[in-house]
Amino acid sequence: MFAEMSTTAVVVTAVAAFMAGFSAAAIFFKAAFVVEPLAAYGVPRSWWNWLGAAKAAGAVGLLVGFFVPLIGTLAAVGLVLYFAGAVITILRARSYGHVPFPLVYMAPAVAALVLA
Repeated sequence: MFAEMSTTAVVVTAVAAFMAGFSAAAIFFKAAFVVEPLAAYGVPRSWWNWLGAAKAAGAVGLLVGFFVPLIGTLAAVGLVLYFAGAVITILRARSYGHVPFPLVYMAPAVAALVLA
């Protein structure tokens, strides 16, 4: 539980969960800064809710990880893989200027995984 984690690990994991949750909400509420690039990358609209659900599940999994560490670790791995897939999608769409955005969301998930 919290007592077994360093303060840094707790804060980084909470930040990672918040960021993944924010990113999920941005898809669910169809925020233009998210859905316009998705459309430009050629991601089918039928996938958008599933992508949001994957990020939301990752956010919840990170928080559950405070009590069940294996779930937190698996959630962090899932989020890292998700955002790696986002980078690949952006590269395939040749939108190179957008590559930093998923990396910003991936960084705290990687840090949470390393600190776990």
